[in-house]
Amino acid sequence: MVGNCSHRPNRQPGQAKFFLTGYLSITMLHLQSETDPAWVSAALAGVETILLDHAHCEKKAASTAMGLIFRYQDRYPLMRPLSELAREELEHFELMLDVLEARDIPFERMHPSPYAGRLMKAVRSEEPLRLLDTLIACAFIEARSCERMKLLSQALPDPELAALYKSLLASEARHNTTYIDLARGFFPEEDVRERIVAIGAREAAVILKGAPELRLHS
Repeated sequence: MVGNCSHRPNRQPGQAKFFLTGYLSITMLHLQSETDPAWVSAALAGVETILLDHAHCEKKAASTAMGLIFRYQDRYPLMRPLSELAREELEHFELMLDVLEARDIPFERMHPSPYAGRLMKAVRSEEPLRLLDTLIACAFIEARSCERMKLLSQALPDPELAALYKSLLASEARHNTTYIDLARGFFPEEDVRERIVAIGAREAAVILKGAPELRLHS
């Protein structure tokens, strides 16, 4: 469930820096904005909603990784890292189901945040550019998840939930690294850096816009 981050990109202006307790002090990958404190206040007031949405996010993350495996079967270097990532996301999904059950919160369908859909509009349609942009966008989703979970681990008054989110930080950071490393395995470094900047700007704009309902990525 946990692991180290072998890739530590150089810090650039506008990045958000976080300390993952028990691991290295790292700079999350080119996040160009920090979460508004108002989101933290809303999350503390709507913890059950956050927990339910978190479960759905883990399920969706596993589905995304598996979708890439099926879409890019001719790209063998993607297979094992994405398979491992999908399994870990499903483990986290089951973990969140346990949390919901322990707190008598029913697992039910909920309307997803528009965050991922809006972010993915930055993905170009033609291959292989679609693959590059998809990997970078997925990395940003993991990076934002890590930032939000870090904030929750610090702010939640419930020690069990605070510990839960603290325990997930290393995995979220490693998933971010996995997607970026996969992009670097297929594309020139200059192209990867260019798309990190462009999609990072898109991600910052999307998170600033927010969402009508409280979600992990609202």
